[in-house]
Amino acid sequence: MKRTLIHNATIVNEGQSVQGSVVIENGRIAEVLINWKPLSAPCEEVIDATGCYLLPGIIDDHVHFRDPGLTHKADILTESRAAAAGGVTSIMDMPNTNPLTVTLDALNAKLDLLNEKCIVNHSCYFGATNNNYTEFDKLDKHRVCGIKLFMGSSTGNMLVDKMNSLLNIFNGTDMLIAAHCEDQETIKNNIEKYKQKYKGADDIPVSAHPSIRSVPACYASSELAVRLAKIAGARLHILHVSTAKELQLFSDEPLASKNITAEACVAHLLFTLTHYNSLGTRIKCNPAVKRKTDREALRAAVNSGLIDVIATDHAPHLLNEKEGGALKAMSGMPMIQFSLVSMLELVDEGVFSLETVVQKMCHAPARIYGICHRGYIREGYQADLVLVRPNSPWEVSADKILSKCGWSPLEGHTFNWKVEKTFANGHLIYNGNTVDDSYRGEELRFDYPSAGA
Repeated sequence: MKRTLIHNATIVNEGQSVQGSVVIENGRIAEVLINWKPLSAPCEEVIDATGCYLLPGIIDDHVHFRDPGLTHKADILTESRAAAAGGVTSIMDMPNTNPLTVTLDALNAKLDLLNEKCIVNHSCYFGATNNNYTEFDKLDKHRVCGIKLFMGSSTGNMLVDKMNSLLNIFNGTDMLIAAHCEDQETIKNNIEKYKQKYKGADDIPVSAHPSIRSVPACYASSELAVRLAKIAGARLHILHVSTAKELQLFSDEPLASKNITAEACVAHLLFTLTHYNSLGTRIKCNPAVKRKTDREALRAAVNSGLIDVIATDHAPHLLNEKEGGALKAMSGMPMIQFSLVSMLELVDEGVFSLETVVQKMCHAPARIYGICHRGYIREGYQADLVLVRPNSPWEVSADKILSKCGWSPLEGHTFNWKVEKTFANGHLIYNGNTVDDSYRGEELRFDYPSAGA
């Protein structure tokens, strides 16, 4: 089989950035050449990576590819094309599709769809309901990334709101439980308050969305999830943390010691309340984008270790579904194509180091989920790699957007970093201009907690 040499890159991996080269053979990383280590054998293909940075492929633990049943706005093929163009080589898809991924039949059908259509490596969550916890023991823990628990209502109406059901879920599995945390009673009361304020109007301004899905709503639900997980000894991953107050629930101890981990999403690290003035419902998501002080606290928590993972919550909707205000406009935005370059821009601004971005977007997801042989640039690991080039300005325009919905809240923005090449299992799936639609990624395999340590 052909040997490919990615030559003379700056390799960013495991807390270090060093000049070196990587050899790909048989879909794996055959050699990592640093400190003047010579090639063991000639290579048929040489890619000159001078001036570029070579990172592990991004692992996004939080995407909504809308397949099956919602494919008018997105599908596995279109969204995995966008992922490849963004340097994302592995995704974990959420269960709020149609039908919901809450039965074994629906789960197997979703995995079949992913294998049939997904360009990048993939898995999906099994969705928890108020009464399906008895199915957890039937899941293949090597194929399914975790249990998705909606402790707040969002797209798909999968709310689990009965205390007995929550207790059964937290005590019913040793798989990772990934939780969407917003207290529904608090949200309901806030909606009624704003309906009174705007009595006679058919909607509420989107600027009120952060006050409806408020800091108290997020904190109350996250605090309950953490408390239940500690009592049960469960593995809990709280998704899209959006408030400074929630951060007091988490620890900055080493990741290997944690049973409770936290994710921040790109939107909450980029946007603040002021962006509703210019972007309106394009940045409406659940939980809501909040104050600048919350954004700054989240950024600090990424650096301190309170936040473990950076993901996207990639959630496409058509623009006509984003019309309206806080009640009528659908929540969610497409972010996967621009997540890595957005975080690299924050590196340029001095918010994060390049090594921290790799830790939170590559190493930590591999460690938390126990993904086998991915997330690091190590000999013997799958050759999931992304080559990025700094000082290469380009503007986000409609013709560059690969998500089926066809828009981005970042349209008109100029990035200074460019994804040059993306490799999945050693296969070049994106070359800076085109995506290889013929390639299909592999199923992720999980072996918690030994993999990725």
